[in-house]
Amino acid sequence: MPETDLKQQLAERFREVNGDHPMTAADDAYVTAQFVVLEELCAARGRDTDAVRRLMLDGSLPLPGYLRSDGAEMVPADLFALADEAGGVGLLEAWFTAHWADPVTGKAEWNAYLSGQYVCLHSVTPAAIRRKDRLTAAIGAALDEPDVDAVRLHALVDELDALEPAFTAYDRLRFGGPTSRDTRVDAVRARFPRPDRRVCG
Repeated sequence: MPETDLKQQLAERFREVNGDHPMTAADDAYVTAQFVVLEELCAARGRDTDAVRRLMLDGSLPLPGYLRSDGAEMVPADLFALADEAGGVGLLEAWFTAHWADPVTGKAEWNAYLSGQYVCLHSVTPAAIRRKDRLTAAIGAALDEPDVDAVRLHALVDELDALEPAFTAYDRLRFGGPTSRDTRVDAVRARFPRPDRRVCG
């Protein structure tokens, strides 16, 4: 199949998953700073771009995180890292899902990983996914407490902050609302100012 057909198929699949939303100049600048062009990554790693596109379309590797407005497929620089760690693309699904004790949860996380929508993490690994889930749940629980422990709350928020990138306006369109950074980092910090850490001497 010609490269243009595979690239078009991948773009169509991307829009099926994410919807058809415009990328602004600010969105393009953000993803260019945070991600790499698929063709450039494949050239650097000695991989055939069309073969990688087929793996994405077959559900063996995740879809691009973004399509830049010029059509470039933007992917994380460590796109191949998990497959390498698993021992190859063919072993990736079993290796990935084994990180969850519940097979149903593992399969759901695998499908989420394949969607390419885990742009909420600097590095998409099972450990980071699980830690993000625990942190967002812990922050939500802390906010529900009658007397909020601001020191503990900020420690949780700071850890989540370190895991997550800034996001861009396009993300709020495709996800249909605020991001986890909006609700669990920025809003929490605005609502609960950081405790004064000055020490009397």
